[in-house]
Amino acid sequence: MAQSISPKFENIVEKAIDAISDELHEISLKIHDNPELSLDENFAHKILTDYLETKGFIVKRHAYGLKTAFRAEFENTTDQNIDDEVKKGRTISFNSEYDALPGIGHACGHNLIAISGVGAAYGVKCAIETLKIPGKVVLFGTPAEEKYSGKAVMISAGAYKDVDICMMVHPAWADTVEPVYLAIRRAEVEYFGKASHAAASPWEGINALDAAVQAYNALSMLRQQIQPFNRIHGIITNGGKAANIIPDYASLSFYIRSTKKENLAPLQEKVNSCFVAAAEATGCKYKINWTSEILDVLQNHHLRNRFEEYMSERGVKYIPNVVDLTGSTDMGNVSYVVPAIHALYNIGKENTPKFHTIEFEKLAKSSTAHARTMQATKCLALTALDVLTDDQLFREVRKDFEDCVGKDDNVKSKI
Repeated sequence: MAQSISPKFENIVEKAIDAISDELHEISLKIHDNPELSLDENFAHKILTDYLETKGFIVKRHAYGLKTAFRAEFENTTDQNIDDEVKKGRTISFNSEYDALPGIGHACGHNLIAISGVGAAYGVKCAIETLKIPGKVVLFGTPAEEKYSGKAVMISAGAYKDVDICMMVHPAWADTVEPVYLAIRRAEVEYFGKASHAAASPWEGINALDAAVQAYNALSMLRQQIQPFNRIHGIITNGGKAANIIPDYASLSFYIRSTKKENLAPLQEKVNSCFVAAAEATGCKYKINWTSEILDVLQNHHLRNRFEEYMSERGVKYIPNVVDLTGSTDMGNVSYVVPAIHALYNIGKENTPKFHTIEFEKLAKSSTAHARTMQATKCLALTALDVLTDDQLFREVRKDFEDCVGKDDNVKSKI
């Protein structure tokens, strides 16, 4: 059982988050009812940043070069006559996401992730203020998780470099701290041929759709020869304009995934060969654009265990090794920069629908989903406060991180 937080400390967090629960629920519903796609989350950006300012956070809007990203922070320093590092304390952080999915809105529950980050940050703020604990809490508003990997862009612009940990939770159909998050890269492929009349002079054309179909079929055959921890999937996004015209343009969108980032490069080479061979076989020209890598998530064991302890105290029973709770998230990139967790929590009661469905979208605005979110939010805040106050835990968190990614001399330990 988690021992480092006193009942008084825990009571502060519970009362603080309970006090704003109705306000957070209202914000969640407004975001849910106004779904916005990646990099266009203007409504969510405004409502979250305005609210954080009313709660005493210093807010930087349009942060890290993204118009819908933000950074909100609160720092509490001690007046004791001690050295500056101890006076400042550590810096813990959370993420809020708020982008929606095309066609099915908040079917991934990002309206709930948005308020969980706000609530956790506020709970920590109230605790360190009340008990005069030195430290800083930062909330990152991270747009475009579903499509453009906003966190990866933010990392390149300097986000997370000054924090000691980063945590977030994600709504799901089961409770687990051990989901399988896959590294991923996306390929956008275009083929350029020559148009001609499909009946009068087909021999004068160069069929770009043939290239797309060839590539699709080659990749379908390649699936038989790849390791079981790899994935390939995609669609033809443009197959021509009319059936009686040899298509001079066609395009595909494909994803490759794997359990570890180091597996992506050899898989990408094989997939790329299929794209190129299809162009050569049909006489088409081609253009292949690979996006940046989204990495697998390095779940920090000590953060994960502490969060699980707090959730278990509240009656949550965890399911280990849920094999079909699989996906990808740009939180993986964060986990390679700073110790992190990305835990899943059940927002239903029985037979909870799976995310990216209409049923999950409806559930994401329910009172049950909100109550479960507030429970996970409190446990996030308590885990963060342990990191701020428990030197031994912080050492273990840092060691686990360094064992996974190697020592980062640019990140100064604050023990």
